[in-house]
Amino acid sequence: MVDVLIGDDGLARCRWGGSTPDYVEYHDNEWGRPVRDDVGLYERMTLEAFQSGLSWITILRKRPAFRIAFAGFDLEKVAAFDESDVERLLSDVGIVRNRSKIEAAIANARAAADLPDGLAQLLWSFAPDPAPPRPADFSMVPAVTEESRAMAKELKRRGFRFVGPTTAYALMQATGMVNDHVVGCFVSL
Repeated sequence: MVDVLIGDDGLARCRWGGSTPDYVEYHDNEWGRPVRDDVGLYERMTLEAFQSGLSWITILRKRPAFRIAFAGFDLEKVAAFDESDVERLLSDVGIVRNRSKIEAAIANARAAADLPDGLAQLLWSFAPDPAPPRPADFSMVPAVTEESRAMAKELKRRGFRFVGPTTAYALMQATGMVNDHVVGCFVSL
């Protein structure tokens, strides 16, 4: 299989997941595993939005700094950020310093904090049922699905920003709403 890579440890994993030690750790222990808590989902949503236009490895390597800068992705704390926090974040060399993305992360925390049933309830309501089959190779992995379009539309309606259909699908992949580990990958969910 072209899209499976056998690592030095003898494990077959999705090709992208074996390209760097950072990716091995992320692929093997996090990507595609269900995340059902509001803080975890808000963190993934925020990181996926910051990744837009950049490589994922950049975001992954800056993740510890993002966690510090955004108060551990605590929704209530980030929702209370003000203009002085925006300025603080814009000067933080440890994160991606993009005003639009920073302001979106704060707006998204406020929108998530206002959800009556929580962020997890809303996001997981868009998980496909039944789950689509695992792809045989990455050429079969979509960038956008009807579910991610619907999720993005609902998020926008509720005041979320920087979460279009492609980012929504990446969020679905990262948090286990879909399983896009290719057939042959040792990660069996």
